[in-house]
Formats: sequence, structure tokens, C-alpha cells
Amino acid sequence: MPRARRPAVWILGSVALLAAFGAGAAKVYRWTDRAGITHYGDHVPDVAPSQMKDALKVIPVEGEPSAIARLRIENDGDRFLAFADNRLSGPVQVQLDFSRSDNVIGNPVLPARATVAPQGSALVAVLSSADPDRGFDFELQMDSLPGDPSARPRDVEYLLPLQQAQFRIDQGYGGHFSHRDEQNRYAVDFAADIGTPVLAARDGVVMQVESDFDKAGLNLERFGGRANFVRILHEDGTMTLYAHLKAEGALVRVGQRVRAGQQIGLSGNTGFTTGPHLHFAVQVNRGMKLESIPFRMTGPQGPLRIAGG
Repeated sequence: MPRARRPAVWILGSVALLAAFGAGAAKVYRWTDRAGITHYGDHVPDVAPSQMKDALKVIPVEGEPSAIARLRIENDGDRFLAFADNRLSGPVQVQLDFSRSDNVIGNPVLPARATVAPQGSALVAVLSSADPDRGFDFELQMDSLPGDPSARPRDVEYLLPLQQAQFRIDQGYGGHFSHRDEQNRYAVDFAADIGTPVLAARDGVVMQVESDFDKAGLNLERFGGRANFVRILHEDGTMTLYAHLKAEGALVRVGQRVRAGQQIGLSGNTGFTTGPHLHFAVQVNRGMKLESIPFRMTGPQGPLRIAGG
């Protein structure tokens, strides 16, 4: 009879600058009851204020970005089933691979990729012993990226994503400061005071939201990928990203359908940034690689000319 040692599973998510932001902060709720006992929880307690000795306190807790998909392992007799659970309201692509393996094979052969439906799950691979007469052991790593790699972008005209009388582009296509990589090459940074209304540039569904981060700076290791943002999925599979929103500056919820011109947030100065602005990009998944694409946009005075630099 084959012997199997239960594997240790490592879950590593893709967290890249302005690509796959994870949840960067959380809240802890603290309250003291009439007996003087202090309670802590991760949600608002279902307790009447009259039962509290002191007012409810909210303690912000800065956390590390988390993966947008979760790796889940199920034991199925003498084999293991590796599932990916999508945490977003939009499709994600995952890639599963061994970080260490001993006498184990995957079906399909690893590395294996899968596209997971919004808030859904997908079986990525079945793992079993290569030699049934020996035990097997393994560790796994799963990378995840938002978007469906089969997306086919349409040529559409986007609306200016800010509600303000005048606008200025601080950094355009291929900007030397932070628009040199593929996921940001065709991004645009619009100058905007903190609190400027941010508008949806196109109809879509809110796919991902982060609104709890309140810090900014030029330390890429510390602030890269940590800005507040809203990601909206469109019917052709493209995604628009609105980043550097103020703390608590996202005014929409995950799964909400929005219309072009609808307010979705408030601009800010969070994450890797030199000052207040709105980072806007249209992105697609090109097969475990997030890329920004050129876009057409119209403003109060007509079509925008988006220069590089």
C-alpha cells in the first residue's frame, strides 16, 4: 500500500507594483463590557452600546498584502487535490508549481495554470506518488494575477476619471519615474488635490478595492503595491485601475456595477508616490503577465493627447 506524508504547503501570491494589490490593512475592534472585561474582534460586535462600559474603539492594523487567490489542498485517498479559490469579483489566473518535491507527480504536469471565475474555485492539479511503493512529500507555490488571459480589448473611448474644472498630466506613457515596466508603461498620472472626486471612466463591475492604507513615500520596497485603489472589470475583459486614493477613499464595493461618469472614490496620496495624484491605467492579463495598453480618452475640451515622459 502506498505511503504518503502530508505535504507542507507554501502559498505565495503575486504582489507587484500597481498590479495585484492585496489587502494592506485591517481593523481591530475593542470594547469593554459592564464587568470590566475587554474584548477584541475583527468586526463590529453585536452588542448594544448600553452593554459597553466604554465606547467602541477602532484600532487600525497595518498588514502585509495578501494573495488574490487562496491555495486549498484536499486529501483524496492516496492523492491530493490542489484547488485555487478566487477572492475577487472578477476572473484571476493562477500558476501552481512545486517549490520542493519528492516522488510526486502532478496531473497536469506542474507548473500548471488555471483561470478561476469571480469568487469561484478551480481544480488546478491532482498530486500523487510517482512510485506507489514509496512515500511522497512536496511543497507548493501558487502565483496569482487578476484578469482572464483570453480577454480581447475593444477600441473604446474612456472618460476623464476626475471631476475638476482643469486637469494636468504629471506623468504619461513611459514616464521615467514609475511607468517603465509593462504593467504601467501606458499608465497616466493626473494631478489631483486630495479629495478630488474620482469617476469611473467606463461601465463595469468593481473587481477589487483597497481603502485602508494611509501612508506614502518613495521607499519602493515598503510602499510599492500598497496604495489604495479601485479596479474595475469591463465586458471585454480589460480592467481599469484607479490608484493612490485617500484613506477610506473608495466609495464603491466589490461586485458593484458602475456606470461611466459615476463617482467611485476620492483621490489621495497613498503608496509609492511623490505627491497627490490619480494613477490611471487600462490593463489586461497576457498569460500570468499583467500589461497596460494604450487607450483613447476624452475630456472637457475633447480628445486628450497623452504624451510620453
